[in-house]
Order: sequence, then C-alpha cells, then structure tokens
Amino acid sequence: MNPAAANPAAQATDPAATRREAQMRQAAEAFEAVFLRQVIGSMRQAKIGEDLFGSSASDQFRDMADARLADDMAARGSFGIAELLLQQFGRGGTSPDGGTNDGGSR
Repeated sequence: MNPAAANPAAQATDPAATRREAQMRQAAEAFEAVFLRQVIGSMRQAKIGEDLFGSSASDQFRDMADARLADDMAARGSFGIAELLLQQFGRGGTSPDGGTNDGGSR
C-alpha cells in the first residue's frame, strides 16, 4: 500500500503525487477538448442549408475556430467531463457515489 495514498496530508506535499495530479488533469482536459471537438463537428455537419460564401478556406477557418472553442470550454470545465475523469481515475480510487474503483463487481 502506498503510504502517501493512505495519508491525504502526505499526498499533498509529495512532489510525485502533485506532478501526477497535474498530468492527470492535463490528460483529462485534453480528452474533454477532443470530445467537445467531435460534438461541435457533428453539429456543424447537421447544417440544413448550403453556405452562401462556402469554400474550403472558410471551412478550414471554421474548424480551427471550433477547435479553439472546444479547448477553451475544456479549460473552463464547462461540461465537467475532465472532473468526472479525475474522480474516476485519479483521486483516491473512489467513485462519485462513495464506492471504490477496484474493478470488481458489487
């Protein structure tokens, strides 16, 4: 058993745990951004009519703007996907309902 995991105060001062937490947060936010990019892209594909000034350049610009929007939304935690991932995988092995995430059946 990891002594830092058993003692939350020790975990807060452990540089390895702090670095791991930062890496987990970065990965969770990156996942949320990719997910949001996919959602926004799907919404864009569901357009009803054709663009009046549609071109490959405007499509590329729109894709870049959508990617930036998704990154900003993920950084702000607008949907909370990153936070849920951190709760599931990174914070003490407990799920939001208080159970343990040991992979076993209940």
